[in-house]
Amino acid sequence: MTPRPRIIAVDGPAASGKGTLARRLARHFGFGYLDTGLLYRAVGLRVLRAGKDLGDEAAAVAAAEAVTAAELADPELRSGPTGNAASAVAKIPGVRQALFDLQRRFAAHPTDDRGRPLLGAVIDGRDIGTVICPDAPVKLFVNASLETRAKRRHKELLERGEAIIYARVLEDIERRDEQDRSRSVAPMAKAPDAFEIDTTGLDADGAFAAALAFIGSRLD
Repeated sequence: MTPRPRIIAVDGPAASGKGTLARRLARHFGFGYLDTGLLYRAVGLRVLRAGKDLGDEAAAVAAAEAVTAAELADPELRSGPTGNAASAVAKIPGVRQALFDLQRRFAAHPTDDRGRPLLGAVIDGRDIGTVICPDAPVKLFVNASLETRAKRRHKELLERGEAIIYARVLEDIERRDEQDRSRSVAPMAKAPDAFEIDTTGLDADGAFAAALAFIGSRLD
């Protein structure tokens, strides 16, 4: 009988450090990794490139149904406009349902980049511990102050060559936080049994150590 995959659910707001932590945990345990935020970014980018309005439900749902894992390597997914587009399409129930199915399939049958089966998965996003994998044995909620997150994202965008001021990044992240928390379908929230890691004063090594200490034997 094939053992049930071991799941680590990592949630949190934009630029909290959850992606960095999730990728490191996946490497450490030899698990598959899925950045669900990139799925929504891929949908938003598809809609933008098609010249459609982000509020066009039919266009957004069609984009969600067509998105593939191969698109998650597109560097344009990391841009500021694409991030805002992701928050806009994430409010559409049909988009969330299409991507919900994709995420649940990955959680049930995690694979590596070559499609080979793995014993577990690390999945990060906004609603993994509350909606996608509510039975995950390990749930982490990674957070940081708004100002810290804005500084991190501003630095990241500047390093990619985007000319943008800090005040605009701060405003964008604050708006995205509000959209993610207030949407009617699968809003961003900390699962009751999730362990919160505040990375405001932690570097990547500190966050990783805190996560490992919590995980302990929970995956056994």
